[in-house]
Amino acid sequence: MESSGVASHCNNVSSREKKTKRREILEKKKANDELIKAASSEKSHLVYFQPFCHYNRNGLSVFIESGSGDKLSSSVKQYIQNLLKVNMEVVFGPEWSTEEKVKCRDMVSSEARYIFVHEAPNATVDKSPLVGFVHFRFTLEEEIPVLYVYEIQLESHVQGKGLGKFLMQLIELIARKSCMGAVVLTVQKANAVAINFYRSKLRYTISSISPSRVDPLMGLEKSYEILCKAFDHEAKAILEVIGISKKYSTPESRS
Repeated sequence: MESSGVASHCNNVSSREKKTKRREILEKKKANDELIKAASSEKSHLVYFQPFCHYNRNGLSVFIESGSGDKLSSSVKQYIQNLLKVNMEVVFGPEWSTEEKVKCRDMVSSEARYIFVHEAPNATVDKSPLVGFVHFRFTLEEEIPVLYVYEIQLESHVQGKGLGKFLMQLIELIARKSCMGAVVLTVQKANAVAINFYRSKLRYTISSISPSRVDPLMGLEKSYEILCKAFDHEAKAILEVIGISKKYSTPESRS
């Protein structure tokens, strides 16, 4: 009888612990969902970072503005398509025709957020032409709220002037202000310049959710790596520490 009583008590304790654990998991999920919702509903994250709305260095003068995928004009859509083709067609090679369709679909999503880069007008040019953009979203990776950079594309004549690093610094500030655990992005292995930029200059690491970390053999078959920069202990432990993950996911267009 005593043995039965002890077993019953242990079962009751175990049941309470499981319920408590489930409640904690649900509460955490709800909190993360609310973080994503709040970040995504922000009309313009640039209002918090006014000094980053202009860039005047290395003979380059540009200003930036925010936008969303479901509010793009036809001319901006065409600009994005054209710049993606110019910058990424060679990188993707034979895969480009498929990737282009996915990218065109993703760019107009209501979840897509943008930073548009305009060249400042001068004496000979009275307009403010677009010279690049960043496409990003707020989402969950391994239950960690993250800012995921889908695209950062600049025209050739504004590259090599520090603008890319400037924009990624802004992205990281937006991520931190929005209480995201990390910035995550995907880069094509064939894009050696981009890999060097992220890993050497910005100190991003190959994430534990990247194919090569999940399964080295599978990673050999994939044409991309997932990189990240985590901001807190939990995000670092889950997204940066090398280990085996049961799953990984990445939109085909992230690069």
